[in-house]
Amino acid sequence: MILIDPADLRKIVDAAETAYPEEACGLLVGSVRGNGEITVAAVHPARNVAAEPRHRFEVDPALHLALQRNSRADGTRVVGLFHSHPDHSAQPSATDLAEGIDPDLVWLITSVVQGQAVLTAAHVLDAAVRQFRPIPLRTTDWQPYPSRSPKM
Repeated sequence: MILIDPADLRKIVDAAETAYPEEACGLLVGSVRGNGEITVAAVHPARNVAAEPRHRFEVDPALHLALQRNSRADGTRVVGLFHSHPDHSAQPSATDLAEGIDPDLVWLITSVVQGQAVLTAAHVLDAAVRQFRPIPLRTTDWQPYPSRSPKM
């Protein structure tokens, strides 16, 4: 599972809508617990330096390097990335699969339809079968529905 503050999720959505019809991208910094739960501490939108930003993304390598350096000092690390799919689903594409090389990173993908973000989904790369699999995405303010006791 990945936990993210609602304000950080809003940053991702805003970046995706602003970049439309091009792909937005950025990095997620946070921590991973022993049970595999990922907590995002910060979202860092990046410049998409891909040659064809309408069809793919490439995070500015200078940002990635800077975050890797800084994260060592404060005990966090780059735990994932985000990008948008203009007028496509929030599912990983064939291009994502071809370029996904790090199974330790979570991928947040935001579907943007006609300039409006409609869904953000989380995925991790399963290196053993070379496929992405979905993982639960929750905001830190999530509360379960109250249980209902049966009427007597």
